[in-house]
Amino acid sequence: MVTQEQRKRQLAREKFLRQQQRRTAARRKANMRNSVIASVLGVVVIGSVALYTTGALKDDGKAKASAETTPSAPPTSKAPDPCAKPAKGSVKKLSWKKEPALTIDKSAKYTMDLATTCGDIDIALKASAAPRTVNSFNFLVGKGYLDHTKCHRLVTQGIYVLQCGDPTGTGTGGPGYTIPDENLKDKILKGKVYPAGTVAMANQYNPQTKQGRNSGGSQFFLVYQDSPLPADYTPFGTISQAGMKVLKKIAAAGAQAADPTSGNTAPNATVVINKATVTKS
Repeated sequence: MVTQEQRKRQLAREKFLRQQQRRTAARRKANMRNSVIASVLGVVVIGSVALYTTGALKDDGKAKASAETTPSAPPTSKAPDPCAKPAKGSVKKLSWKKEPALTIDKSAKYTMDLATTCGDIDIALKASAAPRTVNSFNFLVGKGYLDHTKCHRLVTQGIYVLQCGDPTGTGTGGPGYTIPDENLKDKILKGKVYPAGTVAMANQYNPQTKQGRNSGGSQFFLVYQDSPLPADYTPFGTISQAGMKVLKKIAAAGAQAADPTSGNTAPNATVVINKATVTKS
C-alpha cells in the first residue's frame, strides 16, 4: 500500500518531469526562432551588398530620388577635412533639350582640368575613342556647368570611386539630354576591372533588366583604386599622377553615412569643383 508520503513524492517527481518537458520544448522553439531570424538577417545582408555594388554608379537624371537609394558601408572615422573652402560663386541652373553637335577634333588631344577645393585633378580625355562623351564635356565645361558643383558621392567598399558632375548634388541631376555609351571595349577594362586612374560615365543602366543603355548625362566617376565593375560605363579619361594624389587624399578622409533620402555616401572632404576647363592641344 502506497503511503501518503510516498504519494507526495511521486506527485512531486511527476510535476518536476512536466516542468522539464515544458522547458525543453520552450528551448527548442527559441532555437528554431533564432535560426529563422539569423537566416533572414543573412538574406538581408546579402541583398544589401548586391544593391550597394550595382547601384553605386547610377546617374538617375530625371528619375525620382528614391530610385537612387542604396545601402552603404558604415562611415569611416572622420578625418580632418583636407580641403580648402570653396571659391565664391554659385552653381548655374542650365539644361538643354538635345545633345550638342559634334564640334571637337577627334584626332586632337584634349585635357580636362578640375580645379577643386582639394587640389587640381587633370584628366587626359579620350577624344578618338569616346568622341561624343568628350564633346559633351567640352560643351558643358564651356558653359560653366560644372563650376561650383560638389562631388556628391565617395564609395569606399567593394568599388573605390568619387562621383561628380551633378549640379544638384543629389545624384539625380543632369544636363537635360543623354549621350550614348562609348568605348566599352577599351583594353584597360580587362577582367571586369576599372583600373585606378580611370574616369568613366555614370548612367542608368540596370544589368538585371538590361534596360537603360545610352543614358549618360553629366555625372562621372573617378577611380582611385582598382574596382571590379562590368564594362557598362564609358571610360573617357585618365587621371594624371598629380591628380591621383589629390584623389587619394580625398578618399583617405573617408565617407559619411548614407543619406536616408538619396542613399549617397558623401565624402568627408569638402570636394567642390571651383572651376573646370577643357584644353585642346
